[in-house]
Amino acid sequence: MSPIDWAKRPLQKYAEFNGRAPRAEYWWYTLGIIVAAVVLNIVESLLGLSGMVGPYGPLSALCMLALLVPGVAVTVRRLHDTNRSGWWILVAVVPYAILGFMMARSAGSTDMSGLAAVSLFGIIALIGGLVLLVFMLLAGNPGDNRYGPDPYAGGSTSAATA
Repeated sequence: MSPIDWAKRPLQKYAEFNGRAPRAEYWWYTLGIIVAAVVLNIVESLLGLSGMVGPYGPLSALCMLALLVPGVAVTVRRLHDTNRSGWWILVAVVPYAILGFMMARSAGSTDMSGLAAVSLFGIIALIGGLVLLVFMLLAGNPGDNRYGPDPYAGGSTSAATA
């Protein structure tokens, strides 16, 4: 498969959380998202739309919203390829959610007593993100696993055709 085919595959499997996604599918999709974000940011800057929706322009915000589900789905399938449960995605998401809640709660306060807890959750969130990054970089299990057949084992998704 070509890099463009790998990048489009998560969009074709929009909300499919079952099965496996090889590294090529995950990383080409991620690169496509980055390129799209840069292009949208440039277009929004030229049109004067930057910062209309928080720090984002309306096109960037719509793009992020539209790509949230396929992004989570391809991450879950990538975890499946390494024979891990998709629930491992929470190792990066939950600490950031708690950190955001804690920061929002203390936004109007001058009390610094919660600073240590916010710092601790910031460190935990960073570690969780790094753990998930390592899982995304690891090679998938060769052969079939409990989540499905090897995505590189023949058929139209063979690495030999790339």
